This record gives sequence, C-alpha cells and structure tokens, in this order.
Amino acid sequence: MPTNEQIAQQILDMLKPLVPKAGPKLTADLDLINDLNLDSLKVMEVLEKLEDTYDVSIPINILPGIRTVEDLVREIQKLTAA
Repeated sequence: MPTNEQIAQQILDMLKPLVPKAGPKLTADLDLINDLNLDSLKVMEVLEKLEDTYDVSIPINILPGIRTVEDLVREIQKLTAA
C-alpha cells in the first residue's frame, strides 16, 4: 500500500503540467480550485489518472469534500485500504 507521501508526490507530479510555471509552488495544502485555478475538467482529468494509477473508483459524492491535495491523498488512502 502506498504511503501518504508517495500518493501526494504522484498527485503533485500530475498537477505540474496543469499549473502555469509562474503559479504558486505546489504543496499538499493548496486548494485545487482557488489556489491552483484548476477548472472542473482539469480536476476530473487528475481524478481519472488517479483512478487508473491506483485501480480504484472515486465516488462522485465525495468530490465536494475534496478541496486540497491532502484531502485527495486521504481519500485515495481510504479507497486503497478497502
């Protein structure tokens, strides 16, 4: 099972091409929409990549509770532990 740090690093690596170089430094506590200016399509692209990477299905009903990379790491951990 991957560690929180491994999951967070993978998510941050997935976000790098989506965030302008002049944008904020990528950290786990940044808000995906407000700080990184990701639109819903980009967020869905990241979620799709995560589902493929970890062979999980991220339920749509948890999406409103995912604001930061940390939130996403926590949910991936729950889904991979099940």
